[in-house]
Amino acid sequence: MYLSVGPHDRPPRSYRNRDFCWWLGVLGEWDAEAMKPGTEHVTIAVSGAYGGQTVDFRRLANEGMTLVGLTKAFNNGSVTFQSDLVDNLNRGDDNYLELLDAADAYIERNGLDLPEEPEARTRFPDADCITNPIVELNLAEAGITSIIWATGFATDYSWLNVNAFDDKGKPAHQRGVSTEPGVYFVGLPWLSRRGSTFIWGVWHDAKHIADHIATQRKYLAYRDPSQR
Repeated sequence: MYLSVGPHDRPPRSYRNRDFCWWLGVLGEWDAEAMKPGTEHVTIAVSGAYGGQTVDFRRLANEGMTLVGLTKAFNNGSVTFQSDLVDNLNRGDDNYLELLDAADAYIERNGLDLPEEPEARTRFPDADCITNPIVELNLAEAGITSIIWATGFATDYSWLNVNAFDDKGKPAHQRGVSTEPGVYFVGLPWLSRRGSTFIWGVWHDAKHIADHIATQRKYLAYRDPSQR
């Protein structure tokens, strides 16, 4: 089995008896309003299977999965990969350890009685697929007969015939309130904060827009004394 690994954040599914959603909340990550360079939309590698487990690509490689870099192209039955596997794994590990460090500091700073979890910092040795990354693979020779795509999706606003987009085709808005009266957006990356694209945070933007709509309706419902 082969797994193509792209750039990602890799938080622990849980740490020291708290879910990662809780940690991102108390550490201010969900509500961060300033986007770090290159983080407009970064995949979060986390699993909810079997009650939720931390995704560790190095462990998967040690268990027999062959990791490859980001898929680049297909040509004549062969697939090529970017030479970014090691960088993607290292950056994911850095993100993981940064969260553990921040969580430990938060616990100490606030005097919380949460159990230590030293095993969370265990690093599995690099498997051969990491030390000698594959950059090209012939599907037939590798015996690959099925490919599962998990690439996300691209947005298409062509069906919206309104003046609500900039010159690059992206929604022109201020916290979801577009330049076209009566048109609103929710769920966009960094609409107002990091959590805007997640169920955990989209409600902030939905409430703001609902309040905006309610206010506009009050204005429209206004009647001067002669109309009352």
